Amino acid sequence: MELRLANMNDLSKLKAVYRNIIDNMIRNNIPIWGEFYPCEVFSDDIENNHLYLLVEGHDDIVAAFALCESNAGESYVKWENVNDKAVYLDRLGVNVNYSRRGIGGIMLKHAITLAKQKNAKYLRLFVVDINKPAINVYLKNGFKQVDGIYEERINDELVLREYGFEIEV
Repeated sequence: MELRLANMNDLSKLKAVYRNIIDNMIRNNIPIWGEFYPCEVFSDDIENNHLYLLVEGHDDIVAAFALCESNAGESYVKWENVNDKAVYLDRLGVNVNYSRRGIGGIMLKHAITLAKQKNAKYLRLFVVDINKPAINVYLKNGFKQVDGIYEERINDELVLREYGFEIEV
């Protein structure tokens, strides 16, 4: 398996992988991604060189994540040291055909390596409170939950309660 930056040629296949992830999340009562997010932001991620893919063989997408310099929720929680440089892990998804193979942990190790290369002291992320499988993966891989909650208002009916997690890289 190889980690690489995504390009526009990956977009349709990537969206198909994430539609399967979203369907699986909905079946498991974790309805936090949908028709718009995250698929409609992948083009921007690719243009900004933020989106990384783990691929197997010629072009089978195993997993993906975005690595960003900031996050809308970053000032709503109490990070260990707010003055140190951090990068934010977003939109981590594992192809449902590769579930239960430790891919989430492999992707977190790749993200930590990339954070170090970007001279960050911390890798940070947000996860919605009902996404227990993701929370467990982050804790298992050494991330610490910080105090506070970021309430992301999607619309009048939907507010996502997100916990902040970080790891020193």
